[in-house]
Amino acid sequence: MKPVPDRPLNVLGGTLLACSDDPVTGFFRDGHCNTCDADLGRHTVCAVMTAEFLAFQKYVGNDLSTPRPEWDFPGLKPGDQWCVVAARFLQAHDEGCAPRVRLEATHIRALEVVPLDVLQQYAL
Repeated sequence: MKPVPDRPLNVLGGTLLACSDDPVTGFFRDGHCNTCDADLGRHTVCAVMTAEFLAFQKYVGNDLSTPRPEWDFPGLKPGDQWCVVAARFLQAHDEGCAPRVRLEATHIRALEVVPLDVLQQYAL
């Protein structure tokens, strides 16, 4: 049975806006940071990639910059928007290299991991 996305609400309580269609992001690859219980990582934070964040992610074992054609993943570059794992975002915050986020495109379930005041510090 195919997973069904949770209700598309953002961290501000409004309708979840698209994060990116180029490259196409999201657990469901629908351009939104939609999630469900099958999304164990909670790909819920719409982040704008920076060279520092991409380097940090690679360092901690989450290489987002290298293309992976077998997964139809183009590899990310600074300026790309991507639905990142909430815990990875919080880890980057703790290490001082978190990227900017789009609150309107960040799923409300990100708040299960990242406090709203932390997300607001990085809001565009």
